Amino acid sequence: MEVALDNYMRLPPMSRSIATYTFVVSLGMVLGLLPGSYFIFHQFYLFKFPPQIWRLATSFFIASPGLGLLFDTYFLYSYLSQMEVGNPRFPRKEDLIWYLTFVANYFTAFGFMSFLPALILAMAYTVTQEQGGAKINYMFITMPAQLMPYAMLAINLLFPGGAMNMILQLHGLFAGHLFDFLSKTWPNYGGGRNLIPTPAVLSRLVRSAESFMQGNFGGATRPSGRTLGAGDNPSGGPLPDSWRTRGPGQRLG
Repeated sequence: MEVALDNYMRLPPMSRSIATYTFVVSLGMVLGLLPGSYFIFHQFYLFKFPPQIWRLATSFFIASPGLGLLFDTYFLYSYLSQMEVGNPRFPRKEDLIWYLTFVANYFTAFGFMSFLPALILAMAYTVTQEQGGAKINYMFITMPAQLMPYAMLAINLLFPGGAMNMILQLHGLFAGHLFDFLSKTWPNYGGGRNLIPTPAVLSRLVRSAESFMQGNFGGATRPSGRTLGAGDNPSGGPLPDSWRTRGPGQRLG
């Protein structure tokens, strides 16, 4: 038990915390222990008194029922950890937080009740754009890593009700592409500048939070990482290789 807990604590802190929250809360909703109506997003609840502002965060971390509970949590952790550790696009915690804030604001404009499929696809797009030359296995098909987001979109056509999930994931693809264009493509190839730099106030907030945590709970170090090479497994994560060939998971029936 102590070994398992020690291994758990060695995982990237932001990724493990968000993935654990998603799994526990989603499982509670599936078992009927937690009311899902308190976690979904609806603009009506933001403008009533008192405003239920927590929905702006909780609606992003509701996994699908059934196998989706496992696969959504796995893909969330897998892509988020690849962004948190060793990714040159996000060398600081605040850079990753700003990315999540940017794509989250994009999603909330479209009126869906939960956004996890879109968030996973946005992260998949962002991560795989840095994996040129890498190969992955998806549903027993070997493909370039950069095609992974499109394969995740296409797999929806095999499941009942997948069209609605596909529409939601398309917003994730657009959000990931928009962030990539404004922060990388335009500055590097358009002769402009980064149009969405990480706000300085966010950096100060993160530094203050880190100082508070270190002063009250002891120091914590960010796990060391490296950029994925062509010979590495782009999926990562704690699950066995056989799981990495599966899709994001859908509810059957």
